[in-house]
Amino acid sequence: MARTYRILHRPWKARAPLFWGMLPELGGIIPLLVMFAFQQPDGFRTLFWRIGFENKLNSNPNMILYAYANYQPLPTIPFVWSRMLTDYNVAISVLSLFVLLAKMIGIIMKVFYPVIGTFVGVCMTVLYAVSVYGQAGPDYADSRYPSPVPWHLRSQYGCKLAERYGAGQTCQMVQATLGVTAYMLVLYLCQTGFAVWAMIPNKELDMYDSDDEDNDYRKPAARDKGVTVQMQPTPPNEQMPFTPRTQAFHTLERKLPLRA
Repeated sequence: MARTYRILHRPWKARAPLFWGMLPELGGIIPLLVMFAFQQPDGFRTLFWRIGFENKLNSNPNMILYAYANYQPLPTIPFVWSRMLTDYNVAISVLSLFVLLAKMIGIIMKVFYPVIGTFVGVCMTVLYAVSVYGQAGPDYADSRYPSPVPWHLRSQYGCKLAERYGAGQTCQMVQATLGVTAYMLVLYLCQTGFAVWAMIPNKELDMYDSDDEDNDYRKPAARDKGVTVQMQPTPPNEQMPFTPRTQAFHTLERKLPLRA
């Protein structure tokens, strides 16, 4: 037995969360694929931006046209109202589905190790953190109407203001999209924590033979107990099948001078 910390071929401390954790992950990805696809290319962005400006709650969506008309430098569009955020959200939802399929194949093929799970979890957590920030991000493009949070996410306005413009259901869908995105952020954060926990040095996991590389997914308790399989002797009443070669070997054994 040797005690060595393995980074790559390190077994998971528990495998049940790997299988059952994919169900809530799939349950969050499918709604996001639908809702983010509905928002592309401009399902609500310009409409909500204009509603907020008319009620003096955020900047003017025509700021770029005014800059062109007055020969001024083009202003920076707030991330919350940008086309970049819409495309980004669609991209991470598709990427999440691809990651889930790759993870499922990796678990079945027993090549999805904790170090890979840590890397994937950190990347997906960062991507969804950016998405949450973008959907609930500030708008300080117009100093007259600073907006730390979009108006449709404020309790004093919410979707009541959107109903006056016939966009009440759209507002509810936008709020639900942010909720599902936050749910995915928490889910990937939990998966990252589980993978990091599996990477922590453990006395049982670090005790292994040189032949244990092919048994990384086996439970450490069963491996460390040194379970051995003994060859079962052939019952005496059962005779080996007789063939012409068998007679020849028996004759050769009798002629060997050093046989006891």
